[in-house]
Amino acid sequence: MEEQLAAYRTKRIAGKTPEPFGTGPSRPRLFVIQKHDASHLHYDLRLEMEGVLQSWAVPKGPSLDPETKRLAMLVEQHPVEYADFEGIIPDGEYGAGAVVLWDRGRWEPIGHTPEDGLRDGKLLFDLYGHKLQGRWTLFRLKKANEWLMVKKPDAYADPNRQIDERSILSGLTVQELKAGKDPAARMRKKLARAKAPAGGPGIREVDLMLARPEPEPFARKGWLFELKYDGFRLLGAREDGKPRLRYRRGQDATLVFPEIAAVLKKLPYERFLIDGEVVVPDETGHPSFSGLQQRVHLSRPRDIARATVESPAVLYAFDLLTLEGYDLRSLPLRKRKELLREILPAAGALRYSDHIEEQGEAMYEQVREMGLEGIVAKRAASAYQSGRSGDWLKIRCDLRGSFAIVGYTLPKRGRAGLGALHVAIHDGSGLRYAGRVGTGFDDKTLNELRADLEALHQAEAPCEGELPSGDDHHWARPELICEVRYKQWTHAGHLRHPVFLEMRDDLSPQECVAPDLDRPEQPPPPAAPPEPERRVSLTNLDKVFWPEEGYTKGDLIEYYRGISPWLLPYLADRPVVLTRYPNGIEGKNFYQKDAPEWTPEWLRTESIWSESTQKEIRYFVCENEESLLYLANLGAIPLHLWSSRASSLPHPDWCILDLDPKGAPFAHVVKIALAIRALCDEIGMPCFVKTSGSTGLHVLLPLGRQCTYDQSRAMAELLARIIVGELPKIATVTRSPSRREGRVYVDYLQNRHGQLLVSPFCVRPLAKAPVSAPLSWKEVNRGLHIERFTMDNMIKRMQRLEGDPLRPVLDLEPDLLGVLQKLHGLL
Repeated sequence: MEEQLAAYRTKRIAGKTPEPFGTGPSRPRLFVIQKHDASHLHYDLRLEMEGVLQSWAVPKGPSLDPETKRLAMLVEQHPVEYADFEGIIPDGEYGAGAVVLWDRGRWEPIGHTPEDGLRDGKLLFDLYGHKLQGRWTLFRLKKANEWLMVKKPDAYADPNRQIDERSILSGLTVQELKAGKDPAARMRKKLARAKAPAGGPGIREVDLMLARPEPEPFARKGWLFELKYDGFRLLGAREDGKPRLRYRRGQDATLVFPEIAAVLKKLPYERFLIDGEVVVPDETGHPSFSGLQQRVHLSRPRDIARATVESPAVLYAFDLLTLEGYDLRSLPLRKRKELLREILPAAGALRYSDHIEEQGEAMYEQVREMGLEGIVAKRAASAYQSGRSGDWLKIRCDLRGSFAIVGYTLPKRGRAGLGALHVAIHDGSGLRYAGRVGTGFDDKTLNELRADLEALHQAEAPCEGELPSGDDHHWARPELICEVRYKQWTHAGHLRHPVFLEMRDDLSPQECVAPDLDRPEQPPPPAAPPEPERRVSLTNLDKVFWPEEGYTKGDLIEYYRGISPWLLPYLADRPVVLTRYPNGIEGKNFYQKDAPEWTPEWLRTESIWSESTQKEIRYFVCENEESLLYLANLGAIPLHLWSSRASSLPHPDWCILDLDPKGAPFAHVVKIALAIRALCDEIGMPCFVKTSGSTGLHVLLPLGRQCTYDQSRAMAELLARIIVGELPKIATVTRSPSRREGRVYVDYLQNRHGQLLVSPFCVRPLAKAPVSAPLSWKEVNRGLHIERFTMDNMIKRMQRLEGDPLRPVLDLEPDLLGVLQKLHGLL
């Protein structure tokens, strides 16, 4: 891939442009089209092949008319990260101008491999995008870089159809982005005229409005009718400049659906809260609940990235609760939806959920013929109210509902897993038995359910009602929920002809209510299970770890206990690697990444895929004092951290410049550190400093998880080379110690995925037990002696200081684009 991207990189300088430079993993069969207003307005078609984006510039853009051939000029390959780029390339840089993401999706070659088609000069392929779909071809003309792009005749060909030109992220045209259009200013004036009150809830504070079941469709003036989606309820917001997604029950989903979060981040509004339903469409465009369940169970970043291409999610937004500091919940629904339509892109991963007026019966018949779930009727003048309301009514095409699984029967006649499920509904006071469900399963589901229910076994039925008896029936704690289709209810309150559809991970037993059991308010959430007791058995506390000083293992543990209020913020949600010294600093030591199987359940671990070992590594994550003491009791002296958090692995919190003297005078380290600070002040970049705990200093620049490791390393390299240019006699970026010639090594290479930094406040396995100490910049001077910061005095030092001088590196979100533009001005 390095050779393939050579042409791309020679035209760009890392740090001068916000464009990516590419070392990340590729995603399968990705395609994007970007509209680029550079020296000439054009469209860039990019098809993922062999880990890079093969790119063609299409001056007039794609046409849906099979009779129209569009010139496509083959240009340099781009890194796969470029697929997500939308923004302004600065003046003076290659391709300067505005770029919007015009379309995105999956492509599949037909009848050949992509590489063969590229070599032979003819590519036939299907596109599955938000705007472009169906079969297309690219074929080469006489000149090697001249191709033609043509739509093949199929159901998606339409000479008369006009394609929306706006971005699928920001909703802006490329001209609006270039001109710096600010639709938020006009929107604020509109909201003031609408007399919307100021304020409104945040995404974690709002209580959702819910629909009551309605048995029959109706047509009525003053009512709007929307499609009922087969998905999960999802809130989307932008708060404090960050996109956020939240499920109905409160769990964060931001990292699960990065394609939706990307839209929330790029919408040209500072603060908003949207209500909707997330779905994963199947090949026909219908919501696939099983596809959605597969998406929500993914946790590894590379699997999620792949899924955004193979099974992209869409958030259908049907309500707007807050916008630009105004609370819209008291406005009529019709007005809220009008505002919602105005702020959303016309296509993409975040879409407006349209409606029809009055004609509910006709819409219901069409939905039923299409095999969809149903419709939702909403009073057009209604305000947004928490809980269930008669202003929102859900009307299903088939009778179906969600049921708590309370037990099972044993299988017979060679059937796998189990015979049938016992299910129950909540009647307002508790669970009531609703019968058994014995059809709709495959063998895999039957076996998985049997294993899950055996783990939840209990002797007595957890529900009331007319229960079956006999040895064939086994009961379970009601923690699993399933969706069931059925014909009707019997007089005994049991399901007639029930069929299992799918599992529902997003619901609780209290939400499994029969259609005729409306409740005016949501039930209280189930009590959280008690946290397991965090108990640490400390051993061999008198063992001497530092023979010369006499410090023991018990001294080390007590130090980590005392420093924990300052240390734990750096450890939280971050993979930790240990270097263990079970017999002290003069004994044998070993490096430990993988947490063993006997690690206590209460100590958090995170499994992260390692490309080098081709397996998952189970890292410790230290969230509390007990976890820290457990690690110290293992003989872990230094603690090494990732620069990114487990919840956001691709995006580091800081960029590091490690100043390593290796025999050079420490006064030179100080001079270089101060030069870095002066440079950072000049470009508007905050920076902080700590001792390494050994011989050097670490300068940390906060990133706010706004960029990738590649981009962090590019910025660090640029800074390092500027400093070396200013101080060539004392600073170098030469890695080999033998070639440094007594100069301080300014190491920018630690800004890589999986690279480790010695944690602030951790002890080093050296004489006198030195500590990696956060410093204020006024302490970085000729009188600085870093060996004075030790395990013996660090707690007293922190008690004396007003606060931790390094702590802001975890929270600040500097204007990185502005920083890069100022750096560009210095070159």
